[in-house]
Amino acid sequence: MSAKQAARPILPGSTIGIFGGGQLGRMTAMAARAMGYRIVVLDPDPACPARFVVDECIEATWNDSIEAANLGRASDVVTLEIEQIAPASMEAAASFAPVRPGGQMLAIIQDRVEQKNWLRRNGFPVGDFVAVRSLEQLEAAIKQLGGRCFCKSATGGYDGRGQGKVGFRGEATREEIHDAWEALGCGPGVVEKAIELEREISVMVARSPNGEVKAYPAALNHHEHQILEWSVIPAPVSDEMQQQARTIAEEIADTFQLEGLLAVEMFVDRDGRLLINELAPRPHNSYHASERACQTSQFEQHVRAVCDLPLGDVDVVSPAAIVNLLGDLWIAEDGSERMPEFDAALNVPGVRLHLYEKLRPRKGRKMGHLSATGASAEEAVDRVLRAKQRLVMEAAIPQA
Repeated sequence: MSAKQAARPILPGSTIGIFGGGQLGRMTAMAARAMGYRIVVLDPDPACPARFVVDECIEATWNDSIEAANLGRASDVVTLEIEQIAPASMEAAASFAPVRPGGQMLAIIQDRVEQKNWLRRNGFPVGDFVAVRSLEQLEAAIKQLGGRCFCKSATGGYDGRGQGKVGFRGEATREEIHDAWEALGCGPGVVEKAIELEREISVMVARSPNGEVKAYPAALNHHEHQILEWSVIPAPVSDEMQQQARTIAEEIADTFQLEGLLAVEMFVDRDGRLLINELAPRPHNSYHASERACQTSQFEQHVRAVCDLPLGDVDVVSPAAIVNLLGDLWIAEDGSERMPEFDAALNVPGVRLHLYEKLRPRKGRKMGHLSATGASAEEAVDRVLRAKQRLVMEAAIPQA
């Protein structure tokens, strides 16, 4: 182990390396800079959002182990904001600096089949699922699970990509099944029985190398077209469900021996049962509101956890909500680009604007978010949705 690896805690003035320079890397870097750290990111995009707020940006793909080693050399600790990092790159960086979370945990989470099996094997609550590796297995799994199913690729999918669903308009048709197989990339995946869903929540948990664990209050999440539309902290659920969700997240973190952050996405079914949907070993879209809602934002907590500093207080200061702003808002009906009239949204009390400095808007691309506080979770959601509605209404008016 190198001298850098043995130095704990990793104090301000040190350098944090981040695999990924997207919006999560950008916001983590901004929190780290406020605490006095230097930041180096590795990202394939030379104009990634983090480039504008970091000390150095290494342009490289996720499987470039040579540049991953250079990231490790330049850093006192390395973390990540995206799951698609190749194992060889993780190992290369770890030769020069501790990588948190580690490659063994990431390998499990990267593969939905492995992730589901790990959760089931360790006694955590998951819905019915079947792993598939062929079209024939997919057909058999859909029949076994009762027809109404979600089909998800084993690797790579997010925000609805790499996913298909069957049986929601009656008996699953052969065409639907073939479409689902193509959505999986004609490769390995999982077929999940559709749940009678009451709501979706998530819990962010942090664990430092010294074993300290803190779980945030659960967030309530609302999706449109399988992309998060809005989220609010704290979720308006019973104290019992809040505690149960946080306990599940803490136990997963301890079982994994997590070093860093872990977002645990959960379904609440019609019977009030909590079932784990997916895990994400990084900051998460559903906890952007933690910057407004909690004593410690998820981004500052990320820095504290990977640097083995004392974890911050996660208590709620004020209920807060966010709504995502997709690239569609920047695109007029004729396909030309326009700038939304953000001043209309900012007229709503308690609303703030967060943009990610992405240079090119695309339909479905997350360009930023609005946040709002309120006296209650319901008021925070109402404010942020009213703000977006004003933004949409203004953006829909052709500019002279």
